[in-house]
Amino acid sequence: MKESLSAIFEIIKTVVFVLITAFLIRTFLFQPFVVEGNSMEPNMHSNQYLIVDKLSYRLKNPQRGEVVVFAAPDIAGVDYIKRIIGLPGETVKITGDKIYIDNKSVDEKYLPDDYHTYITNDKDTTLETKLGPNEYFMMGDNRQHSHDSRSVGSVNKKEIVGRAWLSLYPFNSIGKIFVPSFSN
Repeated sequence: MKESLSAIFEIIKTVVFVLITAFLIRTFLFQPFVVEGNSMEPNMHSNQYLIVDKLSYRLKNPQRGEVVVFAAPDIAGVDYIKRIIGLPGETVKITGDKIYIDNKSVDEKYLPDDYHTYITNDKDTTLETKLGPNEYFMMGDNRQHSHDSRSVGSVNKKEIVGRAWLSLYPFNSIGKIFVPSFSN
């Protein structure tokens, strides 16, 4: 009887340890995320399963081109996934289908050459915003179908959950998330 109780106690200790460890990993290191909608097409698709790295931004600042998950500024309890376009202190200007950072054109290498979407349905629309300290300008890759910083404003660093690091599903998309380099 005493051996049975000891074995049960060991099982309970193990289960509690595993649960606490899983909680700590999910809270501070990695979090699963499922892409909803088509705002990141053609690079990410609805129902794509990702792992979000929550640790990196505690050690370094987010970089242009990284795909991040952040708390939606306009809907409580919802997270968005978008690409970082503008960094703190920069001026982002959008005219037609061109993006300028501090008056330099941004080459969006992560979009196919034949993939041209205008920033808004009105090709003559211009948006210009100066980012404050700790503010980031986020945009979906599918510009005509993305609810992003053009409509909800800049995103404060404290609202960023983490960067999309790894794709796990669908299986043909397994791998590390590509981060383009910018000459800007």
